[in-house]
Amino acid sequence: MSTSDQALGPRVDRGASRETLPRKRKAVRVLFINDTSRNGGPGSTLLFVLKFMDASAVYRSVVVPRSGLVADRLRAVSDELRFEPNLIENIFEPWSRAIERRDFNAPVVLRALRAVGNVGRAAYGMSRLAALVKYGKYDAIFCNGTTANFAGAALGAVARVPVIWHVFYTHVAASLDALHARLAASDAVRAILCVSRPTARLFDESAPSKVRIVHDSIDTLEFSDGPRALRRELRLSDETVIFGSHGRILPRKGYLEMIRAARIALDELSAHERDRCRFVVLGDTPQDTAVDHLTECRAFVKEIGLERHVLLIGFRQDVKPYVRDFDVAVVPSVYEDPLPRALFEAMAFRKPVVAFSVGGIPELVEHGVHGSLAAGNPPNVPQMAAYFVRYFRSPELRRLHGEAGRRRVELEFDARPHARKIQREIEDAVDDGTRFRSKA
Repeated sequence: MSTSDQALGPRVDRGASRETLPRKRKAVRVLFINDTSRNGGPGSTLLFVLKFMDASAVYRSVVVPRSGLVADRLRAVSDELRFEPNLIENIFEPWSRAIERRDFNAPVVLRALRAVGNVGRAAYGMSRLAALVKYGKYDAIFCNGTTANFAGAALGAVARVPVIWHVFYTHVAASLDALHARLAASDAVRAILCVSRPTARLFDESAPSKVRIVHDSIDTLEFSDGPRALRRELRLSDETVIFGSHGRILPRKGYLEMIRAARIALDELSAHERDRCRFVVLGDTPQDTAVDHLTECRAFVKEIGLERHVLLIGFRQDVKPYVRDFDVAVVPSVYEDPLPRALFEAMAFRKPVVAFSVGGIPELVEHGVHGSLAAGNPPNVPQMAAYFVRYFRSPELRRLHGEAGRRRVELEFDARPHARKIQREIEDAVDDGTRFRSKA
């Protein structure tokens, strides 16, 4: 990648070609800010939004902090991709690279120096983004992520450009709560698109009239039949029933609870049944987290003697060939998880889901129809274990719930109509922004 690719300035990439469709209106120029280069749910959501948005109606300019997997994917579906390395992903990150776990153990003086420097970098980055908004003559700013929402609202207020917030979180730090509410209520923020009802509750007092619940989506054609890898890699027979999970390995994601439920379920099974049962987890702990929870989970598996039956196999760049080999998908989050993308992926692959009833999960998974939801406050581990046993012993129930899940994502959560919804919200915000600009 050339040096010029690392900074804002002339366009560095032109991705998907524009369709030659008759235009009903002039294409709107939108700056999409994705505040992290880490692979995860928000980046995948933006990928599908941009992929299926009408490229003749929306000019898709994307800003990310740095190059990498997320940037490569977004490049393919955008009209231009820019890098702003001063979009700070962690206050303690070094000034020249993404944070690594060892950085949390750096000397206190070095961490303090980095933090002070990153405040200055963030201010400089905001000034560069403000210049970009002015230089690029953007009609709207679409903010994808928590930091992006804060930054975008400030940019919109300065540049008098309407802002759309895309909200994937259910809380903000207490120290930022008042600022978050003030920005949400500001004139610059014209629409707040929340992926679930728990995320929408954040704005009950500050900006309820701006909130739209727009659930996440998935490309159902991409998540269908295809190659399989898990059984072959682990040398598991077709008779083995795999309870699989994939995601970031963090305490709030509930993997210790899943392991405890696995212990209870395996004790309920006969010796012959245990030989045909495996629990497999894909994923790792992100480097921007101080404690390696994956290592903690592996130690717990060893402590309770489940090394043969519970396998935490680490990160895989493409999870699809692995999830296709699941018999049952487990999403064990124990916090107000807004709406885990793992749910969509599992249901698209016709996998019944076992989860705790927390956050936005019940908005996608109906208990007894698409899967089974254990009580989630507090997490009912024995109940989850009972669902494991039930699905293990009933291939027909696995099939029925898996087929029902696939039907639901096809009918209600396909990325194509979802992208059109987002596009309409952008166009409405641009139209509304005419009145916003007139106040300047």
